[in-house]
Amino acid sequence: MALNPIYFEFFVVCLGIALILLESTRKKRNQALVAWIGVGGLILVLLSVFIYDSQSTGISPFYTSDRLALFYKQLILVATIIVLLMSLPYARTIAGGGVPNGKIGMAEFFILPIFACAGMMWLVSASDLIFLFVTLELVTVTFYVLVAYIRNDALCLEAGVKYFVLGAFSTGFLVYGISWIFGVTGQTSFENISLSLQTLPASAHPALLFGLGLFLVGLGFKIGAFPFQFWVPDVYQGAATPVTAYLSVASKAAGFVVLLRIAEVFSPALQTKIIGILSILAGLTVLFGNLAALVQTNLKRLLAYSSIAHAGFLLMGVASLTVPFASKAVSFYLSGYLLMTLLAFFVVVMVARETGGEKMTNFRGLGKRSPLLAMSMVFSMLSLAGIPLTVGFFGKFLIFMVAIQAHQWILVGLGALGVCCGFYYYFKIIGVMYWQAPPSDVGAIKISTDTAIVLVVLSISIIVFGICPQFILAWI
Repeated sequence: MALNPIYFEFFVVCLGIALILLESTRKKRNQALVAWIGVGGLILVLLSVFIYDSQSTGISPFYTSDRLALFYKQLILVATIIVLLMSLPYARTIAGGGVPNGKIGMAEFFILPIFACAGMMWLVSASDLIFLFVTLELVTVTFYVLVAYIRNDALCLEAGVKYFVLGAFSTGFLVYGISWIFGVTGQTSFENISLSLQTLPASAHPALLFGLGLFLVGLGFKIGAFPFQFWVPDVYQGAATPVTAYLSVASKAAGFVVLLRIAEVFSPALQTKIIGILSILAGLTVLFGNLAALVQTNLKRLLAYSSIAHAGFLLMGVASLTVPFASKAVSFYLSGYLLMTLLAFFVVVMVARETGGEKMTNFRGLGKRSPLLAMSMVFSMLSLAGIPLTVGFFGKFLIFMVAIQAHQWILVGLGALGVCCGFYYYFKIIGVMYWQAPPSDVGAIKISTDTAIVLVVLSISIIVFGICPQFILAWI
């Protein structure tokens, strides 16, 4: 009997509930054990998703388990596992950030990403606007808590308030857009909307475009696209670094799956207008993200603007959906982005734990203080910049390939300008690590065995998948 794919999310939710009960009933609390059990449980779910080979899409009217959904479930599970591992060395930073009684409350910091993971797994399988909205809010509310988790840190609370207020504002646009789409088509299911569009009179297109525009405003906030990106730098800087990494990778991946599905639903009837809107968003996002990153001195803010820039490159792929390979190019890019971004944030966690800061100056002489951390950051920066023989290069190559095939010449030009800007600010970080002397009052940075293993695996993956991209392409 084949495994019902709905059980994947069910298992993840049960894992989170079991960890809450375990933590609340144990007399001697060991928060690290909670994280390790969470990692083990998610690995089992990940293996289950890998061996599941059904292409069934008729499980329910609002849930699909097609190849796209399964791939992104795997991606989200991998991201959650790495973020939990990243949270272990970050526990001391949170305890020093004002949480009373040492590590009290750290277990919840490990458990909340598991519930966010379940929400994003549901989100990538959503084939109905109402179900999509409910799962999106489950993810967003969980992130509201995680962003403001260090409750005695003013910067963290500021980030939480900004994220909550702007998130609630964007949700209003999203719901209003859904109501307009339903009002025009009379449907909320993606399949039924697509069928309804075939008989929809041209006079109804303006109202449909208005609803779709409102929906894209709400979704643009989630993925950090220009001009809805104003929350990204402050939230990325103020939130705990593992939360920032999770927002940057898993949340963005889930948002782009939704965008791919929506674009495919509406493209047959409104293809030219949708591509025009997405092209404008892509060009502005690439340009703004890269130019703003040039002047940053705080590494988390730099990575925040870098995240905006990469959202622009991904939008280039979505805007080229007339090319059949475009969705695969976007999926490959997101896979590589997961590896290189999580590796960069892992290094930031370790350096910030030792130096107490995330500014560029905290990375001076890192090559001498910790060769492994410095080399890991080098692999990450080279891949983010798109240097050949890295997974980031091949991801950009695929995006530019589909954009050229779709004749998006302006986007190709803006993308090339963005890549040139990226060379400057990514290589600037490498220069600080190797060509500036470390402060005289600091010593070597100690790394635990499990952290070293994760760093090495991520670094090797960036090179292996850059040289042999067919592994990820076959996976997709």
